[in-house]
Amino acid sequence: MFDATPLSSGCARLYPDVRHACVGVSPFNGYFTAERLARLAAWTADRFAEFCFFVPDEVTAYTLEALGYPPARAKQKAHRQSCHVHNKIAAALRALDVPDPESRILGMARLRELPSYRELLASAETHFETDSAFRSACYSASTWVLQGRTGNVPDEQALRLAVRYFLAELPLFAGSGLITGNPRSMFVYHQRVPFLEKFFDREFAFRPEPGQGFLVVAEAALEATGR
Repeated sequence: MFDATPLSSGCARLYPDVRHACVGVSPFNGYFTAERLARLAAWTADRFAEFCFFVPDEVTAYTLEALGYPPARAKQKAHRQSCHVHNKIAAALRALDVPDPESRILGMARLRELPSYRELLASAETHFETDSAFRSACYSASTWVLQGRTGNVPDEQALRLAVRYFLAELPLFAGSGLITGNPRSMFVYHQRVPFLEKFFDREFAFRPEPGQGFLVVAEAALEATGR
């Protein structure tokens, strides 16, 4: 159903012994249909003893603002779409008889209550402010996202907005295990992200926590069609 590929050699060494997965779900990404989320939830529950889903819900408004939406409209649109995504994930988990499915979904409000998330976010923001190479890489990652939506190179104002979204989700890449209380964890997403390839090759001063990996998980049929 799904092919799973560790992002780096370090991730590959971790993968066989990892019991926890954190699945990233982007609110405005058409890849995450209800049907695919149901299959992805079943795949994850079958392979990991513990798991959660991460939805960068309210911070998606930063990306929408970067794309030109007025702040109030961006916030409203992000909230509506994020509720829809939360509901799709919860429905997928209920269909698998997962108890209390909402507790498996990490949105920004819950994450901000967790000390480990706040500590990782503070570290990421400090490196962003003080490390020019890391800051440039973060801006490049945000450029990659915005260009994928518009086909155009974003201006400086758009990048300053969009990078706030990226920094908010970076702690999950760096330490989904630390945040959720698991010694080892794989962050799961369906795409290879250029920034994260360098990140998990430990090319930056801000690095993944020990025991943290990244797994590219995509449906084989989808990959075969190049979609």
